[in-house]
Amino acid sequence: MSQPQYIPPPAGDFALPFDLPRAGVRGRLIRLEASSARALSAHLLPENAARVAGETLALAAILGTALKLDGRLTVQTKSDGPLDLITADYYGSDDQTSRGVRGFARLDDNRFAALADKSFAALAGKGSLAITIEPRRGDKAYQGIVELSPDGIAASAQTYFAQSEQLPTRLRLAAAPLYTPGNKQPAWRSAGMMLQVTPDAKRSEDDWERLSLILATLEDIELLDSELSPETLLWRLFHEDEVRVQPAEPLTFRCDCDTDRIVSILKSYAPAEREGLADPDGIIRAKCDFCRKVPEVTPAAL
Repeated sequence: MSQPQYIPPPAGDFALPFDLPRAGVRGRLIRLEASSARALSAHLLPENAARVAGETLALAAILGTALKLDGRLTVQTKSDGPLDLITADYYGSDDQTSRGVRGFARLDDNRFAALADKSFAALAGKGSLAITIEPRRGDKAYQGIVELSPDGIAASAQTYFAQSEQLPTRLRLAAAPLYTPGNKQPAWRSAGMMLQVTPDAKRSEDDWERLSLILATLEDIELLDSELSPETLLWRLFHEDEVRVQPAEPLTFRCDCDTDRIVSILKSYAPAEREGLADPDGIIRAKCDFCRKVPEVTPAAL
């Protein structure tokens, strides 16, 4: 019987699982292009803040695809800095829709402008990172919360794994703007790589430390450069460890905001409360923070 033909990943918007079987380690490489550009175009943020939002989007994609989730995974930060809220959702695929991501970040412009230091620690301040898993059916929802690390989103997620999963995990996340002629606003790219010890695998602590150090040398441009094939990148990093890649999983921008859901929520309000939400023409318009669509709910629908 012939072996199935290997299909290389696209330039962007994919999750690529891989294994380092001799070291007892598995991994995942994420590159987001059109999906991250769409997600980050809904709210125009200064570069420092957009970079953090892009990294959070990549983290949600890494975790969601690694879990092979059929529901939703949310990565959310809440903190007391100017960038006080970031939310990134990953949606698993179903019969009608493909797997995808969306994101939103809230920034206090005045507090941001007053910052002399634009580092992550200054932008976010003190707060927490929460990872929420909501299966579409079957298992109950789960949430893990850790303190935000001043070293960034990746460091905060590693703390989550250390406390919740007890599986040694290392992450590298990156995001950067791509400027093209004729466009004033950049198209944001996001990317990330995760290494994680395989449960019950026979492994060497020396191997794990060596691989962790190798991952730490990974440059942002290597993660984000769509002209550098993922296979070439993985070979550069792990050619001594017989790296094996699996089929890539496509990703897209996806927002599941739904007018029917908004209507069902509004029906739980008293009529007097709904009147206060309506515009002068009697229509309630609820803008989605993620995709900027503005569903219109008429009095007849209620």
